[in-house]
Amino acid sequence: MVRIIAAALACAAAAAAVPAAAQTLKERLPTCLACHGEDGQSQTSLVPSLGSQQTFYLTVQLLMFRDRLRVSEPMNDLAKGLSDDDLTRAADIIAMLPAPRPAAGARDDARIARAQTVAAQNHCNVCHQADYSGHDNVPRVAAQREDYLAETLRAYKSNARRGYEPTMAEVMAPISDEQIADLAYYLARVP
Repeated sequence: MVRIIAAALACAAAAAAVPAAAQTLKERLPTCLACHGEDGQSQTSLVPSLGSQQTFYLTVQLLMFRDRLRVSEPMNDLAKGLSDDDLTRAADIIAMLPAPRPAAGARDDARIARAQTVAAQNHCNVCHQADYSGHDNVPRVAAQREDYLAETLRAYKSNARRGYEPTMAEVMAPISDEQIADLAYYLARVP
């Protein structure tokens, strides 16, 4: 928990170093990458990896942060004052980063099998693609940070995070916390 708080404070400090509205897009990007990973893979707890993410998805997320339809103060501050063209350019740049690498270490085949069953039953591999690379406005979830995936899935289940449509909340409603943990474990290890 201390590590999560320290990481969040470091990202917030980086975002607050210079008023975002006074910065150009080029000046803001290093701050983005400090938290989300210069190589497309976040090393920061609860902060998603953005490498190889869908451009359209990134653009919409940045728009939602700019317009405070999603609230995360560092992101809201960084997106503040950016034009629609700036958001699209930022998304284009970020999407070109390399895809994140799957979580390393030994694999628990039983957890993966349980998660694959839940994913198949709920058609996760349809919207997010068979390889979980996403498309258009559906995010890449393959090799995403396990902690971020678990938190996000729980937020969809509780309606703390809303999508553009109710699909994720509907899919997550019957999913247990143990199944969420298994899904996050599995997706973090998909190449």
